Amino acid sequence: MTMGIAGVRVGHWTDTTGETGCTVVLLPERTVASCEVRGGAPASRELDALAPDKAVTTVDAVVLTGGSAFGLASADGVMRYLEQAGRGVPTPAGNVPIVPTLALFDLAAGDPAARPTAEHGYAAARSAAAGQLLSGRIGAGTGAYVSQWRGPEQRRPGGIAYAEKELDGVVVGALCAVNAFGDIDDGRGEVSLDAVAHLNRPFEFDTARTHTTIGVILTNARLTKTECRIIAQGAHDGLSRALTPPHTRFDGDGFIAAATGRHNAHVDTVRLMALSAVTTAIRSLPR
Repeated sequence: MTMGIAGVRVGHWTDTTGETGCTVVLLPERTVASCEVRGGAPASRELDALAPDKAVTTVDAVVLTGGSAFGLASADGVMRYLEQAGRGVPTPAGNVPIVPTLALFDLAAGDPAARPTAEHGYAAARSAAAGQLLSGRIGAGTGAYVSQWRGPEQRRPGGIAYAEKELDGVVVGALCAVNAFGDIDDGRGEVSLDAVAHLNRPFEFDTARTHTTIGVILTNARLTKTECRIIAQGAHDGLSRALTPPHTRFDGDGFIAAATGRHNAHVDTVRLMALSAVTTAIRSLPR
């Protein structure tokens, strides 16, 4: 599937042996963004700048990365790439690129010493293209799994997933790196309590912070930072439909919503489209 949002380019760096990687989303100039994190164990960078009351008004790229907090270093390479391209907030000392970053935990998936670095982030940014792959065990989804509450023998492959919705010229896409404690939920049955039933019995299960689903919502709608935060909230509603249980203390679930400003749209329309896109993206992964 190709992305239908003009000016957005996606690049990946993938380490199949170490089972880790990073994904870079390069954004057009004047893109507005905000975020929301609901999981209990986040690893992130530059999210405070996305709050509606902060002075920064635009962002240059978003990074999704493996490697837990170590992988946040990949954003340094993306900043270097963007600085060379003349992007960023003007300052007396030169432009400073704004690159909000979300990380997931994949250190136990392959080689614990394999982590995305600044050089890997730079390589992912250099590879970014409008026709890049948007699904599979690539980039930030290389070491991702779902159903991790079931243990190493029964967990299932996660990965990068993408879905897109269009309505009257407004396009909303959801690019997710799915590495969940919970199961993918097709919505056809009762909400299962299996994944949490054992949590009341201490010492039976390792509840380490080894999960997390992260993503970026992309839209060509014209939105403010406050409205982008509302879109990020809608993305989490979609995650709640597609994963059971969502937002546990062991996940660092977070979404960044970025609007390129090409079309007028009501914020509630875009929010529902984001909910639908995230639900569809996550459910598209094998169960």
